[in-house]
Amino acid sequence: MRIAVVRNRDFTGVINRFGQPYPESPHPWPQSGATAHRVVAALQDSGHETLLCEGDKGLLDRLERFMPSDPQGRPSGAVFNLAEGIQGEYRFTHVPAMLEMAGVPYTGSSPLGHGLTDDKVISKTLMRSCGVPTPNFCVMRDGTESAGNLRFPVVVKPRHEDNSFGLQLVHEPGQLRQAVELIVTEYAQDALVEEYIDGREIHVALLGNGQPEVLPFAEIDFGEREIGLLTWEAKHLPAEQPTTICPTQIESSLAILLRNISVATFRACQCRDYARLDIRIDRSGRPFVLEINSMPGLSMSSEFVLAGIAAGHSYSSLINRILDVAHTRYFGVGIA
Repeated sequence: MRIAVVRNRDFTGVINRFGQPYPESPHPWPQSGATAHRVVAALQDSGHETLLCEGDKGLLDRLERFMPSDPQGRPSGAVFNLAEGIQGEYRFTHVPAMLEMAGVPYTGSSPLGHGLTDDKVISKTLMRSCGVPTPNFCVMRDGTESAGNLRFPVVVKPRHEDNSFGLQLVHEPGQLRQAVELIVTEYAQDALVEEYIDGREIHVALLGNGQPEVLPFAEIDFGEREIGLLTWEAKHLPAEQPTTICPTQIESSLAILLRNISVATFRACQCRDYARLDIRIDRSGRPFVLEINSMPGLSMSSEFVLAGIAAGHSYSSLINRILDVAHTRYFGVGIA
């Protein structure tokens, strides 16, 4: 089967430089581009013909040359989507929307699913609508608004970004305005302010549709750090990264609850094929969903991949399983 792996690494393929750009990283990206090449290699392991390309203005032309439709106008290939967008609003939705219009099957969530999870306020509202616990929060635009009954410390972050861009921990009300102003100035969007949950951080990977498989839990071990928080540096810089324990030990009744709220969140936020939830368990054992990632990282050290390996997959079989569940969703059968 012809599979195009679509990513965003070169941000120059646009008509105009206009709209909010993808945020600049605080430090150079470690191993930039390595994941896309690993995904390509994994797909080639299963005999697929592959193309690695950019999710930019030339994408549809490249795809039409690589995987032209058959004589009946049906697709002859699919996209493994790793594209996070270049600029503008709801960047994760851009490539899926192009593919929907062009009639090209692809892995992962639809524009709707990516849009709902990209907006942390909407996703948290959806969680609460189906009984999923999430930290108390408010939205601020200039930092002078009342934080209401929020308990400090609070976490302040952009409403729409991923990768922990702009993530800050604020210990007292007097620091809040400056933290909100930083978000609004640097990211041109509202700030989400939510109560910090002190306790264990568990990442839950889901794979599949209908009744998605919940993979073994991964725990972020912050060690002796005074504050356990996954900042951009803690996620991406080897010297700053905490240890990930996978599988981790969770008491059985709590494990059942984590599975149930993870699947409920996956469905409420219209996710497809695979996703990852970040959950905090407070000191009294109560879980709180922080957010859901509709396109979790697939690097060798990512929690999703570690969970897949703990479930018995190799890296190659996990990538091909994602492709297979997407193919089944579209065509009713897995890849022969």
